Amino acid sequence: MSYFKHESSYVDEGAVIGDGTKIWYFCHIQSGAEIGENCSLGQNVNVANRVKIGNNCKIQNNVSIYEGVTLEDGVFCGPSCVFTNDLTPRARFPKGHENYKKTLVKEGASIGANATIVCGNTLGRFSMVAAGSVVTHDVPDYALVEGVPARVVGYVNEQGEVVKRVEKSW
Repeated sequence: MSYFKHESSYVDEGAVIGDGTKIWYFCHIQSGAEIGENCSLGQNVNVANRVKIGNNCKIQNNVSIYEGVTLEDGVFCGPSCVFTNDLTPRARFPKGHENYKKTLVKEGASIGANATIVCGNTLGRFSMVAAGSVVTHDVPDYALVEGVPARVVGYVNEQGEVVKRVEKSW
């Protein structure tokens, strides 16, 4: 095994984990999930079936990455951020994985603590979602978004430094 997995965590048969990745306490990596190299998954992370995670990603504590989500290289998911995969869920009428809405988080994007990413959207390269925000639309490359619903309030560089502020329209 070329990755680290804490003894309290489970990696289902059929999951693929890259070299140098660290899976900490109480995680579950489901069958068909693909996690790249040199990733860090904090306590209580769930990676669902068929999720794809690139290299050098950092997933903080209590994040569930549901089927239909793809994280490209270098993505940061803050503590307890939330992904969805169904816009109209019903316990009695499940749609099945073929009908989940896809979410793409592009290279270098960061998602703040307790942010919600509604399915069917793309977060652009090196974009940044502020803590507690709710993303309901695509986020442009390098955009800084905040609020409920999240709106562009500025632009950041690859290091996350704000390089331009946009006047809030709300």
